[in-house]
Amino acid sequence: MANAQVILKEKIEGLGAEADVVKVRAGYARNYLVPQGKAFEATRANLRHVENLKATRAKREAEELEKAKALGAKISKLRPKFTLEVGQGGRAFGSVTSLDIHKELEAAGIVIDRHAIELEKPVKKSGKTEVNVRLHPEVSVILTINVESAGTDQEDED
Repeated sequence: MANAQVILKEKIEGLGAEADVVKVRAGYARNYLVPQGKAFEATRANLRHVENLKATRAKREAEELEKAKALGAKISKLRPKFTLEVGQGGRAFGSVTSLDIHKELEAAGIVIDRHAIELEKPVKKSGKTEVNVRLHPEVSVILTINVESAGTDQEDED
């Protein structure tokens, strides 16, 4: 299988970021990356331009970090509330999942990837729960959610 070395011009998910010299299949480079302007061949002349791309990459990463920190400050101030239906014996019907938390954050005007919400398992108990939200490899914030119970709170008396 023929491989080719290319220098990436922009961040490509699962492959690399600007200024990375990566090996890819020759067909992928020839038919997609180079014609789309996402990469160029790793020749001696092109390798001299890598410094400019590294400067662009450093600038973009610094901007992403600042945006993540600002977003983290907004998220840590929020205290979303959820209501779970509770039946006899205090058993909850349903649970609060990362998708529910994501929808609540979107309603508050915060748009993030729902996979950034690191919830080990769905929340089925009432009370306060801390949820980790990873916004950037260097930025992680704690979101405190409040789960309230609604419905019939009758305990069986034996």
